[in-house]
Amino acid sequence: MSFTDKVKNKADELTGKAKQGIGDMRDDEQQVADGQRQEAAARARQAGEHVKDAGRDVRDALS
Repeated sequence: MSFTDKVKNKADELTGKAKQGIGDMRDDEQQVADGQRQEAAARARQAGEHVKDAGRDVRDALS
């Protein structure tokens, strides 16, 4: 995973958390849901990148 991807994913995750917090303060269920969706998507992308990294490590170990 490149550093740029890590930063983008983390920024997207934090933006989702911020949306949730603002939605909670404003009693806006739609904004809370949008924030949860954005945070979950960022975490899923991070997990996918970790799987790719692990695959590369295994490939390199077997070479």
